Amino acid sequence: MAESARLDRQPAPAARGSPPAALTSVREPEVDSVNSTMSGSQITLLVTLTGRDRPGVTSRLFATLSAHELAVTDVEQVVIRGRLVLGVLLAAAGSPDLTAIHRQLTSFAADMGMDVEITMGSGEPAQRPPGRLHVTLLGRPLLPSAVASIAGRIAAHGANIDRIGRLASRPVTCIEFEVSGADPVELRNALARESVELDADVAVQPGGLHRRAMRLVVMDVDSTLLRDEAIDLLAARAGRAAEVREITAAAMRGDLDFADALRQRVALLEGLDASAIDDVLAGARLMPGARTLIRTLKRLGYWCGVVSGGFTQFTDWLTVELGLDFAEANTLEIVAGKLTGRVVGPIVDRPGKERALRRFAAAAGVPLSQTVAVGDGANDLDMISAAGLGIAFNAKPAVRDAADTSLSVPHLDAILYLLGISRDDVEKADAEDSALAADGQILRALED
Repeated sequence: MAESARLDRQPAPAARGSPPAALTSVREPEVDSVNSTMSGSQITLLVTLTGRDRPGVTSRLFATLSAHELAVTDVEQVVIRGRLVLGVLLAAAGSPDLTAIHRQLTSFAADMGMDVEITMGSGEPAQRPPGRLHVTLLGRPLLPSAVASIAGRIAAHGANIDRIGRLASRPVTCIEFEVSGADPVELRNALARESVELDADVAVQPGGLHRRAMRLVVMDVDSTLLRDEAIDLLAARAGRAAEVREITAAAMRGDLDFADALRQRVALLEGLDASAIDDVLAGARLMPGARTLIRTLKRLGYWCGVVSGGFTQFTDWLTVELGLDFAEANTLEIVAGKLTGRVVGPIVDRPGKERALRRFAAAAGVPLSQTVAVGDGANDLDMISAAGLGIAFNAKPAVRDAADTSLSVPHLDAILYLLGISRDDVEKADAEDSALAADGQILRALED
């Protein structure tokens, strides 16, 4: 679905006694490849065409306009269920024949079985307020009340919604607002509070080139890239699941730090046959959307990595399975085919995860401001805070509060929407890859 837009706010009528808009002094813009070459006071025309969409509408509309000395300053269109809304903002330096323009556009619309509205203004086109932001709203389902609440909160902060577009309709519904004139921190805090009440996810990010600059995505593993906790699965094999849960609960209460809790839990695995790791990996469950996320990011040239307080025996498998670029985790010591109940080398804990993020970024030649970190637990806090974009994924409240944004849907590929990548784009690229693969198989069969 294309995006709808606010094309331009026309100047309000002059108050009685004020000079007419055409005589108002305006600053001459510098003429370059971005600014319009038309200067001085201008007549503007906003042409809005609505009706059933069909091939050739846009071409014929602009062919009609081309008979007049007009310059195109903005164009937006949206098609919803076959209904087109096309808006064109035009500027004229001289005195256009408005009667002829109106007659020709009305005739064109009648021929096409559509409606046209022409609004005239004057003066330079209004500039959008500073502080452009992307506000992403996700829900399953996404209710009208949620959209109303978010839009109302944006308005309450004195901001304007310039565009609204859909990024996904399944398995979650995601729409994105382009907003101008808001303070990002204040709006993010307000919408974060609102999202808790709405049972929806809301993300606020700077507009412009910010999201396009992201080049490295680093994720936690347990309960993020994988559905389960590796230590819990191994403990179940060793018959020590209840004891491991007790230690985990003590660490969650703050009675133990992560390193001590890890050592105590790993000690309970002593004597477990190493083949249990392979058995657990055979039944490993990726988080829904994990393959789609990594496949899409790699297709777009992103570097992808994982850093885990779990074990290299799992991250090594993920690296091969998903084609990851970086991985770091703790290593279970194995002697004579048995787990010794110890880990080898320094423990990857909360500070260690941040250090890994920095090393991955340096190795990829990516500034830290162009990194994304994703996690769910307290030991992810440092890397989430250090990254250019920190995402709390189905996380605990403290992590959600510290992150730039959070996701509560059980679909890891929803991260793509926060990067401005739509579900339609993902599915189109997948289809193209499938077609190329099928063509390759046919060619190989012919060659054989």
